[in-house]
Amino acid sequence: MPTVQLNTTARITAFAAYAPEEVLTNDYFASFLDTNDEWIVQRTGMKERRKAAEHQYASDLAFEAVMRMTERYPSCLQGVDAILVATSTPDTFFPSTAAIVQARLQLPDCLALDISNACAGFVSAMQMAIGLIDAGMHQKVIVIGTEVLTKTVDYSDRSTCILFGDGAGAIILESDPQSPATCLAASSVTTGDLSGTLYRTAVSCKLNGLDLTEDGKLHQNGREVYKWALQQIPAQLQHLLNKVDLTASDLDIFVPHSANLRMIESICDRTGIKMEHTLTSVQRYGNTSAASIPLAIEEGIRDGRLVAGKLMLLYGFGGGLSQAGLLIRWTL
Repeated sequence: MPTVQLNTTARITAFAAYAPEEVLTNDYFASFLDTNDEWIVQRTGMKERRKAAEHQYASDLAFEAVMRMTERYPSCLQGVDAILVATSTPDTFFPSTAAIVQARLQLPDCLALDISNACAGFVSAMQMAIGLIDAGMHQKVIVIGTEVLTKTVDYSDRSTCILFGDGAGAIILESDPQSPATCLAASSVTTGDLSGTLYRTAVSCKLNGLDLTEDGKLHQNGREVYKWALQQIPAQLQHLLNKVDLTASDLDIFVPHSANLRMIESICDRTGIKMEHTLTSVQRYGNTSAASIPLAIEEGIRDGRLVAGKLMLLYGFGGGLSQAGLLIRWTL
């Protein structure tokens, strides 16, 4: 998708997020790795992450997020006809995690589809939901970002295991032609030739000619991903704002993927977005990939910074290497 202005009837009508109970502090990692709280905070901004229970998977976290959404909006599941689940840690390759969630929610006549776009997945799934609604194929779509990344990391690898946590978030978009536009602009771009810098193997042992480590664990060249982010994201983000004749100062809220607080600070510095206008989840939850943006939104709701009427830019980026942006007017 190029950067486009949206003329859509899709409206956000419900939202909630969920994180597992177990907390992994920096001191936990210091107990078996050559690291400490100061080293981790200085480089990543992370203080804690959440860890799913042994038999708790992406579908379980997704279900819990939806249940919390029904507590806030008791009738929100009425009329749902599609479920899109963004995850890079599905319960199984098939059936989809979305199908497992659909069965637990007992929603009949419902599309159930997983979206695999790593850390950009939640925003990509929201973009797809908008397209399904505007095409007239579906009227009410649940979008879920859910991850159990702690099940995929190598706990002997200090460079990666300290970064990742688990969580989920759910949002509903539905057709509402009578209401003012909620979703205003979108962009997507992928740099696939750099995808070997961040991967987790499935059935292939090669990627773009690169021999992969076939252990099913998450592998990241953090330095290269960081460099790509600072080289690519500010320009693409600015291109999205330019498309709708806005500047960074027009944004009330910025919600980037919470990969690393130092990376977010640098992106904000290069784009002119104020950190005090930025919602993150990285300090409390670490990098939760497709769940990081909804967890950050939940933080904003909890502390009162995110209220109805705020102009907000969601911006996911990561494995792929992919970027996905969505400019919205918050309505809840």
